[in-house]
Amino acid sequence: MALSVDSSWHRWQWRVRDGLPQSPSEATPLLSQARRRQSYNLTQQRVVFPNNSMCHQDWAAVSRKYSGNRICTTKYTFLTFLPQNLFEQFHRWANLYFLFLVILNWIPSMEVFHREITMLPLAIVLFIIMVKDGMEDFKRHRFDREINCSNIWIYERKERSYVQKCWKDVRVGDFIQMKCNEIIPADILLLFSSDPSGICHLETANLDGETNLKQRRVVKGFSQQDVQFEPEHFCNTIVCEKPNNHLNKFKGYMEHPDQTRTGFGSESLLLRGCTIRNTEVAIGIVIYAGHETKAMLNNSGPRYKRSKIERRMNIDIFFCIGLLFLMCLIGAVGHRLWNGTFKEHPPFDVPDAKGSFLPLALGGFYMFLTMIILLQVLIPVSLYVSIELVKLGQVFFLHNDLDLYDEETDLSIQCRALNITEDLGQIQYVFSDKTGTLTENKMVFRRCTIMGSEYSHQENAKRLETPRELDSDTEEWTQYQCLSFPAQWAQGPATQRGQGWAQPLRRCHSAHVPIQGHSRQRSVGRCESSQPPVAFSSSIEKDVTPDKNLLPKVQDAALWLETLSDTKAAKPFPSTTSSIADFFLALTICNSVMVSTTTQPRQRVTMPPSTKALGTSLEKIQQLFHRLKLLNLSQSFSSTAPSDTDLGESLGANMPTTDSEERDDASVYSGGYSTDGGYRSSAWDEGDIQGSGLEVSLEEVLEAPALGLASPELYYEAESPDEAALVHAAHAYSFTLVSRTPEQVTVRMPQGTCLTFDILCTLGFDSVRKRMSVVVRHPLTSEIIVYTKGADSVIMDLLEDPACATDTDVEKKVRKIQARTQKHLDLYARHGLRTLCIAKKVITEDDFQRWASFRCEAEASLDNRDELLMETAQHLENQLTLLGATGIEDRLQEGVPDTVAALREAGIQLWVLTGDKQETAVNIAYSCRLLDQTDTVYSINTESQETCESILSCALEEVKQFHGPQKPDSKLFGFCLPSETLPPSSRASVPEVGLVIDGKTLNAIFQGKLEMKFLELTQYCRSVLCCRSTPLQKSMIVKLVRDKLSVMTLSIGDGANDVSMIQAADIGIGISGQEGMQAVMASDFAISRFRHLKKLLLVHGHWCYSRLARMVVYYFYKNVCYVNLLFWYQFFCGFSGSTMIDYWQMIFFNLFFTSLPPLVFGVLDKDISAETLLALPELYKSGQNSECYNPMTFWISIVDAFYQSLVCFFIPYLTYKDSDIDVFTFGTPINTISLTTILLHQAMEMKTWTIIHGLVLIGSFLMYFVVSLVYNATCVICNSPTNPYWVMEGQLSDPTFYLVCFLTPVMALLPRYFFLSLQGTYGKSLILKAQKIDKLPTDKRDTEIQSWRSRRRPVSIPGEAQPTHHPVPPVPEQDFRVSSPKSSSPPKRKYKEDWVLHGEKCSRDHLKDRPCPGESSAKPSSREYPLLGPSSTMASGGYSRGGQIDEDRPLSRGSHRRSQSSMTI
Repeated sequence: MALSVDSSWHRWQWRVRDGLPQSPSEATPLLSQARRRQSYNLTQQRVVFPNNSMCHQDWAAVSRKYSGNRICTTKYTFLTFLPQNLFEQFHRWANLYFLFLVILNWIPSMEVFHREITMLPLAIVLFIIMVKDGMEDFKRHRFDREINCSNIWIYERKERSYVQKCWKDVRVGDFIQMKCNEIIPADILLLFSSDPSGICHLETANLDGETNLKQRRVVKGFSQQDVQFEPEHFCNTIVCEKPNNHLNKFKGYMEHPDQTRTGFGSESLLLRGCTIRNTEVAIGIVIYAGHETKAMLNNSGPRYKRSKIERRMNIDIFFCIGLLFLMCLIGAVGHRLWNGTFKEHPPFDVPDAKGSFLPLALGGFYMFLTMIILLQVLIPVSLYVSIELVKLGQVFFLHNDLDLYDEETDLSIQCRALNITEDLGQIQYVFSDKTGTLTENKMVFRRCTIMGSEYSHQENAKRLETPRELDSDTEEWTQYQCLSFPAQWAQGPATQRGQGWAQPLRRCHSAHVPIQGHSRQRSVGRCESSQPPVAFSSSIEKDVTPDKNLLPKVQDAALWLETLSDTKAAKPFPSTTSSIADFFLALTICNSVMVSTTTQPRQRVTMPPSTKALGTSLEKIQQLFHRLKLLNLSQSFSSTAPSDTDLGESLGANMPTTDSEERDDASVYSGGYSTDGGYRSSAWDEGDIQGSGLEVSLEEVLEAPALGLASPELYYEAESPDEAALVHAAHAYSFTLVSRTPEQVTVRMPQGTCLTFDILCTLGFDSVRKRMSVVVRHPLTSEIIVYTKGADSVIMDLLEDPACATDTDVEKKVRKIQARTQKHLDLYARHGLRTLCIAKKVITEDDFQRWASFRCEAEASLDNRDELLMETAQHLENQLTLLGATGIEDRLQEGVPDTVAALREAGIQLWVLTGDKQETAVNIAYSCRLLDQTDTVYSINTESQETCESILSCALEEVKQFHGPQKPDSKLFGFCLPSETLPPSSRASVPEVGLVIDGKTLNAIFQGKLEMKFLELTQYCRSVLCCRSTPLQKSMIVKLVRDKLSVMTLSIGDGANDVSMIQAADIGIGISGQEGMQAVMASDFAISRFRHLKKLLLVHGHWCYSRLARMVVYYFYKNVCYVNLLFWYQFFCGFSGSTMIDYWQMIFFNLFFTSLPPLVFGVLDKDISAETLLALPELYKSGQNSECYNPMTFWISIVDAFYQSLVCFFIPYLTYKDSDIDVFTFGTPINTISLTTILLHQAMEMKTWTIIHGLVLIGSFLMYFVVSLVYNATCVICNSPTNPYWVMEGQLSDPTFYLVCFLTPVMALLPRYFFLSLQGTYGKSLILKAQKIDKLPTDKRDTEIQSWRSRRRPVSIPGEAQPTHHPVPPVPEQDFRVSSPKSSSPPKRKYKEDWVLHGEKCSRDHLKDRPCPGESSAKPSSREYPLLGPSSTMASGGYSRGGQIDEDRPLSRGSHRRSQSSMTI
């Protein structure tokens, strides 16, 4: 949002030129006058000198200290690649471990294998990863070279002109000339724009994904340039902040030669990577270049996270190290004992050169190191490479899942963190944003209140109840579905028109309406059938049907505006008519919306359209006949506007038509577009056509508005959907935003006249102030008016105190308006609407000049600039006059209730963290099934730490009474967590509990060290809603739950305010919605719809976890089983460290023979089908409980590996015990048996069998024999003196070999097979039951699933089938300022009496004449909560004891000046 105070700068120039006295704040140098030249501190600020002839010397001295514009995102260079990559790879301790073994094996006294053989596995692993890293880095290098060699025009001092150079040649202080559609090469301060207003338009999609254009304006004092900018004349020094990564924050000042300063901010900074739009030429000076630009500082790339399985795996590897140490110790001790049995040195004990022998202890130590080399495979080095490959395969299938693809946005899932896919299957807590995540972030204007009068817009509500086809139809259908005759065709009030609604026209009935000028050529691009040309401009957002009661008053207000003049005195209290006019002017003006046209969607409209003259042309006659041709279509068109009786009367009686343009604005054409881009305010119906449509004269028709080509329709490009919705709403009442420049904004009134307001200043919206203001000069009265809109919690505190009014009647009126407006705000919130308050303030010329001087001084400050700007804004935005409020609906996304229900069935706790109002969030929670009508909802609102602690204690005590005395399963820092399972009888009677808490209460919890008590309470809650929470509070909550409860967390959001929450969770998911891409860029996964979360977690999450967990367990089993064969052999070879298997066979065993089946298993195996996983969400709990990989499964697999190795070794040993075979002839059957056993074990683990699975298993088995036959046939002297020559060929000719290889795997796998059989027959695991169901035919499977769900489904929930888009008001909450229903509570909860703790008092200065809810005379019912006195009250939601809304009594939310909370004990 640009701060438009150029006018004050030009007034200063005018005063200096004419020799008038100068304002101290405008003309006095802020620098010390005692020195001529500023001494700059380059360590704390950046000083930029221009690269021209005058300042070249200073530029040359300073610019060399700053980074150039050449970027390098590669890790390596040609020379550093090998050493640096190896250094990075050896950061993995597993690689260091194997390097240590290689070094040991090079010591002659400890050599076990050939030195080259020991190096081979490590070298292969390092080489594979090195190739992968090198290819990735080469891609980055090519991209960098392409960027660095892009062309740009740079000012050359010697040639006094702009020269085309490469991006890499840009330096800080250079002048850059950019043209339309060019990408900005560095962070540049804008000094010139070809736009007369000094505006440059940017598209920031490369930074944040937002396609709507942003405005940037030149530094004040440079905007009015009649000729081209001359760099040689620029002799100012720029001082700004050091480089940082804050995209939306920038401050600095420009020091002029006379030592005066001009401040600037982010509104003048063009960021690297953005694209120039709608601006022919823009010139600026480079502030940050290369890696110091904000875009590069934000480009951190995908973040590395360690998954839960990886953390568990590292622990188990330490156990394997301990096991290896024990086995090596046994070998060393055995070697010492065995050598001690010889009275003389045995012949194989060779002395050294001096003839001396090693001491037995030293020999044992050497044997310990030798055994480490021998049993090194116990540590699975190949497991790390296999896991990376498996995750790549899993990500590939994620990307190609069509169910996770959104046609409307043409986006599929993005996996930005490749190493935590398995964590998707273990999530226990989900933290979700509300707006744009659970809802569509399509803001639709629903209701408004003006001066205490509420306008419900019922007709507009009916329009929104139509099917969603409205949003996705073709453009012609969207334009012509609601064609209507103008209201002026109605001849007098005697004409009776029908009130009925026509049947909607279906797609099959729609046709292209042959009206010239209305078929706009679609822009070429993706999803052209559904994507609007600009953001927030879909038909459901644009088409607003006016309220029939408000429309006549708006017309009267428009006529009243014409009677204003600068001599007319202002009334002490504004009338309703004037307030309505100000209300719609505020909706139209107080925003940052840009206006563009149909023919050129990105071409701004800066000039108001000229008034059309009366007269008839051939074009008008042609348009007339086109309109008459449409009459026969009217009966099938849908009518979505209010009845024509009201509209006709209001438009005909209250609005004289003076020319064709005025009548054009008053015409009725809802759903289409007028020639000025306006929305028609009514629709045809049968009465129109029969009563008046065909009886008008030709002259009247010609005077009626034409649908022709006079001017293109207008598009509104807004930075937020809320702004667009309000402008569209004002447009529906013919307050049309026609053009906007930084200095002026033009509004077309209902009667066609245009008012141009001078913009004196704009205070943009920010999350701290929660409001936006614009200061304008009224074109008729010349008054300076401040229009403000913002959150009701803020605006209501800034209103003028009614007690200050001199007139008692005025005071009463103001109090009544504020109270009724507050009641309407609460009503809107209960219906799930987003609320905004509209206010105004009139200030004098002197006050504004004084304030503008302070503002300029604040802008020129480098220190505490943000605080000074905030202070100046607060000085302006006070003592406001309330005009009214709006209610905007943000509808639920499709599939949200079903997804929420499925996640809850899966055992996932869902928390909603939002900055919205409490009532709005609660209503959305009911509509998306986060809360249910039968739930007990505790609402805590307090600012006091003591009160918060008391409330938490009382709530916890009552909840524990609900659940009864139960034995906790575990303890959390001293307090007990609730048991997972309850007795069936108590489970049916215990109500579900929900918790609603606001941001101020969260502050009290964090500051009062109440986190543990808060967490204990949440353990009993079905859902938790945190309202009015800041981004920092969101991340603190996520960290609190993650760290204190030691659970797996997932955060999902769509906006920049969700980034901290997304980064704090174990898994962060961004939704690529309408709030830009900042959440996506900070996330681990990105999806386009919340409903995709269901399949992402329940299906892909379960599969990824199940596959990887079982693969890791299998790897441990495989390596332990194989290594133990060598260990058992040591007992028969004197613990000498020798082996009975050839070294190359041992290497090939892990690298080739048994490596591929686990990879296929980890990528393709499906233990349960996707359909069953979606139908039975509770199957997800197996991942939450880590059933596939936990300490028990690990140790069971280790024990199984020991048993199988014993069988595989000793059966061949007993078979060949007394024979004369050599060592390799003994080792070959053992190697073959172990391979067969390990592959068959893998086959037993596979739950899915495809051709790929079968080919891989059979291929691995056959490859072993082929390689062995070839190797044994060719290796004559490979391993002298014991060579494996012709060993395998000899074994294949021995029948004993076949018998041993058949019986031994059967014996080894028999216990496991028996265990799996018993588990499948008698096991109670949900996974096993689901696997049985999965094998049934389709019809029987569906029947079994239905039976399963009916057994596990809880008691039916009333109201579950209610429409989710228009939820009914929920049953009042159990509130710590309100109470739950008593007489209206469901029968099943009659044992429970609801109660209340007051979280806030009434503000007596705001509602003096109203009783405080805490003092009301509500009678306690039959059973009160024992801790509480008779101060129990009814719900603040406005429900009385009978469940009716109490219209007269103000709500406890009526006061925003809350005092500290209190509680009655």
